[in-house]
Amino acid sequence: MKLEPESMAEAITSGDRLILSRVLTLIENYDPIGIEVLSLLFQRTGRAHLVGITGAPGTGKSTIVNRIASYLRHVPQEGQLKPPEIAIIAVDPSSPFSGGALLGDRIRMRDLSGDPGIFIRSMASRGALGGLAHTTADVAAVLDAAGYDLIMIETVGAGQAEVEIASTAQTTIVIDAPGLGDDIQAIKAGLMEIADIMVVNKADRPGAKKTLKALRNALMLGHPSKPAKLNQASEDGQPEMWLPPVLSAVATRNEGIEEIVAAIQEHRRYLNHSGLNTVRERERRIAQVEYLLRERLAYEFHARHPAKHFDGVIEKVLAREFSPHQAVQSLMQDA
Repeated sequence: MKLEPESMAEAITSGDRLILSRVLTLIENYDPIGIEVLSLLFQRTGRAHLVGITGAPGTGKSTIVNRIASYLRHVPQEGQLKPPEIAIIAVDPSSPFSGGALLGDRIRMRDLSGDPGIFIRSMASRGALGGLAHTTADVAAVLDAAGYDLIMIETVGAGQAEVEIASTAQTTIVIDAPGLGDDIQAIKAGLMEIADIMVVNKADRPGAKKTLKALRNALMLGHPSKPAKLNQASEDGQPEMWLPPVLSAVATRNEGIEEIVAAIQEHRRYLNHSGLNTVRERERRIAQVEYLLRERLAYEFHARHPAKHFDGVIEKVLAREFSPHQAVQSLMQDA
């Protein structure tokens, strides 16, 4: 039976996981019905806390996500009457040849699959750069409207280009591990600038203390002003500035998970207290609308102009008659 978008939106807010999964697939495939359902649900968003998990391959991102979810579901938290409902978006790389993806993160998290309070969605990056898929933000919005309290987004794990998560998540956790390169590889990769929390996983390995020290020193160098006030409470009990904590963990043994959860909760309180959450929300929406605008303009251009006209301009670029910038200028003049 084919459901109307209004019925699908109502089913999602009522907890129908089958309809939720179908709508997420529609959104990933850019189906107009999925986009319409998203539009109907959007007014119900803004309640979940979005946590991004990024870092180089092999640092244990999936294991940490797994352990955080399990901890929150089984360890009572202060002020909570029931365990939070958690959604996990695991983005896996796509093959540049077939376009398919193994979706291996779901395999690593199979021990969470029996928990009715956890929803896991694997996504293929489909050629998108920055560690996310093109529709990750939309999928997160639907899960938010579906009532999930915490949404964790695990990026591909490509390393240096994985900064897009900062424009999607409210709290970004960068995972590092000893033995993956020099001690400040995260700085070279540009990941330290987006980190709200840094975790050195596999801290039982040789060199872990050295990595922790290097990251902490680098963070302090990036915050030379008022170092005494960073993460220290002001008169009303909240930090005046946020210095990303550098934590150690051995996720396979559940070591350090409690401290990571505490840091996530503390950062969420800081965002709400400082007003930075509102600022970041505005930045996220600007980035998303600009991205969608670029996508729509490109689509509209190709829809309105014959392919042979575009191909003709490309041929001029290949013949070195046009530079790529001149090609764009020519296409815009004909638009």
